[in-house]
Amino acid sequence: MAIDFTFTDEQQAYRDALRETFKREAGTSEQLEKLTDGHATHHSFDLAKTLGSSGLLAPSIEEEFGGAGAGIVEEMILLEEMTRRQAPIGAYPVSLIVAGATQKFGTPEQKQLVLGNIASGGVEAIAMSEPEAGSDVAALTTTAEKVDGGWKLNGVKVWISNAHIADRILIVCRDKSSDGAKHEGLCMIWIDPKADGVRVDGIETINGYREVNYVYMDDVFAADDALLGQAGNGWIQLMAGLNVERLIIGGIALGQAKLALDEALTYGKDRKQFGRSISSFQVQQHRLVDMATEIELAHLLIYKVAADVDRDPTAMFPKEASMAKVWATETAERAVNASFKIHGGYGYATEYPIARQVAHSLVATTFGGTNDIQRNIIAKVMGL
Repeated sequence: MAIDFTFTDEQQAYRDALRETFKREAGTSEQLEKLTDGHATHHSFDLAKTLGSSGLLAPSIEEEFGGAGAGIVEEMILLEEMTRRQAPIGAYPVSLIVAGATQKFGTPEQKQLVLGNIASGGVEAIAMSEPEAGSDVAALTTTAEKVDGGWKLNGVKVWISNAHIADRILIVCRDKSSDGAKHEGLCMIWIDPKADGVRVDGIETINGYREVNYVYMDDVFAADDALLGQAGNGWIQLMAGLNVERLIIGGIALGQAKLALDEALTYGKDRKQFGRSISSFQVQQHRLVDMATEIELAHLLIYKVAADVDRDPTAMFPKEASMAKVWATETAERAVNASFKIHGGYGYATEYPIARQVAHSLVATTFGGTNDIQRNIIAKVMGL
């Protein structure tokens, strides 16, 4: 029986529509400068809302909430294309993580509010990591105390993407009344970033723009209907979404790797030294061939795992999702490094996209669980 590695006609049409839209709305350096305020921000609400109004955003969200009712394969197409085309909707991937949790565990009212917001171009954030709970996220100490009419939250979160521009932040916290093991008693509760007791402080990064933040909570009140799922069930709810989170990071990395190759091919053919294009030199050809080969493998792995998830949305794919994240992010890191070398000194100049990609490629192996942690997960599933 033959294995079909091609997109369906509908998926290809979706890819084509994305490419056309990104070219029209963000296809020139002048457009990108305007959309990103001179590369000072990674997310353009204008572009996100354009995609939302065109029905191109949030393809995996159900149609009743403004999505296309498609699947994770379509989300990978969107993530790959937005990154490859440098479309500045950088807050969308984290919103997609929140969407997955809401689809699985949200009430009808929560779905209408949160999923509808994402599909129309709004931003949602999720807060897991803490200063002393990074890779060991279950060691978190942010608490939620049950009070009359809701919950009172206290604690500190760190590395929270888009908290400064989000409409809501989904806080992973611990029920203060719980006295069980560290994986027990966890909750997921939405807070308003502008609520009394909330402070969001930006973290300066090598990317050159604000993306991640500290979130401080001091007696922050959240109503009963802000609880996602069940109190004490937070760990199970969190684990149910992490596989897709790893795929999301992998899809972004795939687009980044393809962008690096695109730029390397263009520059290598245009740049002349010793009377010939530098891409005609064998050392550069080998770099380009290695990049293309690794990227093809990443492409196949990302879309294979995405198709598996679409076939069985209730199944867990910890090994496969971790493999996809590891291979795609490390492929992107190697591809960006190779492209940087092919650009020579011009790779350091911000007029070339590869300069900004260097910083982006470094952090992808850390976000969403470091690649060392991913390897631990893979080893555990292998029985090692």
